[in-house]
Amino acid sequence: MQNNKPENQVENLSEVLMVRREKLKNLQEMGEDPFKISKYNVTHHSDEIKNNYDKLEGKHVSIAGRIMSKRIMGKASFMHLQDQNGRIQVYVKRDDVGVDDYKKFKTFDMGDIVGVEGFVFKTKTEEVSIHAEKILLMSKSLQVLPEKYHGLKDVDLRYRQRYVDLIVNPEVKEAFLTRTKALKALRNYLDNLGFLEVETPILNTIAGGANARPFITHHNTLDIPMYLRIANELYLKRLIVGGFDKVYEMGRMFRNEGMDMKHNPEYTAIELYQAYADYEDMMEITENVISHMAEVATGSMKINYQGTEIDFTPPWKRMTMEECVKEYSGVDFSVINTDEEALAIAKEKGIEITPGMRRGEVINAFFEEFGEDKLIQPTFITHHPVEVSPLAKRNAEDPRKTDRFEAFANKWELANAFSELNDPIDQKGRFEDQVRKRELGDDEACEMDEDFINALEVGLPPTGGLGIGIDRVIMLLTNSPSIRDVLLFPTMKPLNTQVEGDEETEL
Repeated sequence: MQNNKPENQVENLSEVLMVRREKLKNLQEMGEDPFKISKYNVTHHSDEIKNNYDKLEGKHVSIAGRIMSKRIMGKASFMHLQDQNGRIQVYVKRDDVGVDDYKKFKTFDMGDIVGVEGFVFKTKTEEVSIHAEKILLMSKSLQVLPEKYHGLKDVDLRYRQRYVDLIVNPEVKEAFLTRTKALKALRNYLDNLGFLEVETPILNTIAGGANARPFITHHNTLDIPMYLRIANELYLKRLIVGGFDKVYEMGRMFRNEGMDMKHNPEYTAIELYQAYADYEDMMEITENVISHMAEVATGSMKINYQGTEIDFTPPWKRMTMEECVKEYSGVDFSVINTDEEALAIAKEKGIEITPGMRRGEVINAFFEEFGEDKLIQPTFITHHPVEVSPLAKRNAEDPRKTDRFEAFANKWELANAFSELNDPIDQKGRFEDQVRKRELGDDEACEMDEDFINALEVGLPPTGGLGIGIDRVIMLLTNSPSIRDVLLFPTMKPLNTQVEGDEETEL
């Protein structure tokens, strides 16, 4: 582990590290190199033993784990062993393990990985424990774990050295176990609805499917630029064209954008598509699947996030974007029909105006400025302007709007969905509009995808599509203040690396 201690403490720590290496050297010289051990028979884990004491009392067990504490008391000692499921006390008596092995045990350090064979019993204080008969050192820890009562508190160091974080902060491991439960619940829910899980390319020749800045790389053999996917939407819709009626893919997406408590350059998302369905069907799936994830992972559809109760119980509140803007800004866009009128009210209200901005983009800007931060409880915002929805089907009653929704909770966007645009002529026009935006300097606008247009010309049935930001949902379910708390290995700026003009964003 790296450390940020005063110089005199660093010197002392170095002495401790040298002692540990000396212990390893002595073992190796005696022909007892722990690193040569390649296998150990584990019969039980700590939680199994403690939870099933009545059945296991007096029974022989074999466990393995890391020494987290040790108390030497002459001819008998105690230690706490931590495995993947928790901690258990081990009683080590010289007369039972042998004089030589007991002498070696006394030299073991916190962090060493050992195997223990013995029988299950309770101490005088009623603590379920293992009475050791054999102890085997299998890995020598050459570093020093953070002190018991202070733990690993440096947030930056916790993210950089997640392996230590997981060892010394049990609540961190619990958060990731909750994540796994939630993702299993998500997959099971969709599988039971008849969806097929598929895989699509991560390396793309066109950055499409969303408005975002991509990571760009180069394929040497083909001598072409390639992009890490910003979304998997266009490939999944090609599968609907090909005859699959229900598909989904969960995996990493990559966006070369800013970092903050809700954003990491790579993140997990799921997208799903269903033929012969629309955005209202996707709305039903969204509220049902997220509430199901919450119930399975936490035991309730109501969660507490940073002191605020959020209730995912369906049905969720529904508002059109124009209704939301009217409620929270006082501006009624149902009576503002031209780009000029919209730009004038935007200027009056202090909304930033960008080149080529039109009425629909002004409405969206008003929503982001006045509406988003009011959406604490789960809410569907529907009928986005066509100008900000290049892949969504137009609303039949008002073609300026789309049959689209975004799901919000805790002021965050959790999901985005719509009735998919399947008119190839309209879609090509939308792509051309995106190309014009790129020419005006919007490097997040979509590129033209001729093959996708061709797929639509082959024929895409009426289709509903949905994307859910997995990490944000998990943040809520685990009461985690930062996306880095729900990513095992979040993106970090390398230590001792300076990039001209670049500073790591504060989280």
